[in-house]
Amino acid sequence: MKTLRLVLWIAVALIAGLLGWLTLEMTRAKDQIAGEPFGVPFQLVAQDGTPITEKAFTGKPTALFFGFTHCPEVCPTTLFELNGWLGKVDPDGSKLQAYFVTIDPERDTPELIGQYVGNVSKRITGISGEPSKVLDMAKGFRVYYRKVPLDEAKPDGDYTMDHTASVFLLDAKGRFVGTIAYGENAETAEQKLANLITR
Repeated sequence: MKTLRLVLWIAVALIAGLLGWLTLEMTRAKDQIAGEPFGVPFQLVAQDGTPITEKAFTGKPTALFFGFTHCPEVCPTTLFELNGWLGKVDPDGSKLQAYFVTIDPERDTPELIGQYVGNVSKRITGISGEPSKVLDMAKGFRVYYRKVPLDEAKPDGDYTMDHTASVFLLDAKGRFVGTIAYGENAETAEQKLANLITR
């Protein structure tokens, strides 16, 4: 009986040690992932026609939104709200930056996206570029997007886009911090941006 108890205690000690080691390894892996910039390297075009890369998302905390200019509601609403939040949290624009990346690069040229964003905000920069490069970048940032024909009988006709509707929040090193959900309470969104500044 004493031998059985001893064996059981040794087994419990070994399992506890194994669980502790696994927890430590998982924490290290999480810290390594969190320490890397979010997304993938890219070479695209800003709304003014100048080249832009992933380095633009460093130096200051970043609010990053993916959408398209033919979007009927989500995108214009988000751009309008984001512009207002930025104005309240960072009135002079010295602490935060914001970008709007198209997920419809076939229609959204840099010039068009610049006009679209410029109608709502001087604080947000539009990004477009070669379609395959834009969509590769969106995938690398784990953004969902899907082309949806307006008429199922005409799959090559006019279309809209389903897409991720959250604003991504990145710290000054380009690391993912969190999101602001579409329709999120304004005070909560502003607090998230304020917290982003003080990280």
